[in-house]
Amino acid sequence: METLAHLTGMSVVTIWTLLKVLLVFGFIMAVAPPYTWVERRGSAMMQDRIGPNRALLFGKWQILGLGHALADGIKFFFKEDIVPPHATKRLFWLAPLLAFVPALMGFAIIPFGRSFVYQGSMYHLSLLDPGNGMGMLYPLAIGAVAVYGILVAAWSSNNKWSILGGMRSSAQMVSYEIGLSLAVIAVFMKVGGYDPADIIKDQMAVGWFVWRQPLGFLVFFTCMFAESNRLPFDFAEGEAEIVAGFHTEFGSMKFGLLGLAEYAHMITASGLITTLYFGGWSVPFMPDAPVLLTILAFMVKLLFFMWVFVWVRWTLPRFRYDQLMFLGWKVMLPLSMANLIFNAWLMSRGG
Repeated sequence: METLAHLTGMSVVTIWTLLKVLLVFGFIMAVAPPYTWVERRGSAMMQDRIGPNRALLFGKWQILGLGHALADGIKFFFKEDIVPPHATKRLFWLAPLLAFVPALMGFAIIPFGRSFVYQGSMYHLSLLDPGNGMGMLYPLAIGAVAVYGILVAAWSSNNKWSILGGMRSSAQMVSYEIGLSLAVIAVFMKVGGYDPADIIKDQMAVGWFVWRQPLGFLVFFTCMFAESNRLPFDFAEGEAEIVAGFHTEFGSMKFGLLGLAEYAHMITASGLITTLYFGGWSVPFMPDAPVLLTILAFMVKLLFFMWVFVWVRWTLPRFRYDQLMFLGWKVMLPLSMANLIFNAWLMSRGG
């Protein structure tokens, strides 16, 4: 690291930060396109059909249809980019970025491995270092901003189906954000802070929060599906009744960015579930696990929950919209409040 800093004229801290930016954002950008293939292939397995299996990689290798993800990306780049004459053009161009960038930024605070010391310097395996003052409040705030991308996409399209999808999405986000936040506050209360490093250390010492706060985990897990607009809560798209919702007027790479934003949200949501309730990068019964092993442990947990998002989508049917609102306000909110009050009571009794 010092040699590279000497050659480039940059400080070690700057180089390490740039490497982490490339690693974190590069990982999401590299995983999101194959994730679409996993969903298509996984749905085919669950429905006992073949699924994508025809496209060849480099015209030679037929690897379980993996070439379809590459073919879709190339197709998005080369399709004609049509902007409807009735759309608000500047916002129409901006909307995919407003949806995609927050999906990337939410992962910045999540530690994907144990911090380590090298040549007397401490290196943290998260884009934003521990103790920065934001902690796990940062992804919650970024997640709340993500709804603006959907709203701008809907409003700028000037299409009734798009506007219906945007209104549904905003109501859905507001309804489930409260229950989600109360579930996370119960974790913060137990830890005594909201820094992800402290949350992971507490779970290493006492046990994963999925066992200590199962009700809070259930609320957080359910609300994450609503926050990422995934089945059974994908009312922002709702192909069966509103064409494609806020997607309706988008094509080419704009549509591709909106699709990638959804998968990036799922990757970030999986990282948050892993960090808050499953010990993050910690390895059970190995408090001093090697750095590479902690990275591997985090990846295994992350990939598992990424698969769960696919599993749930192709297992459960979409709820009715009134059922969605009922579940958010009359089930998730009371359960999250009960979880918070119960844990506060336990702490008052020294539990």
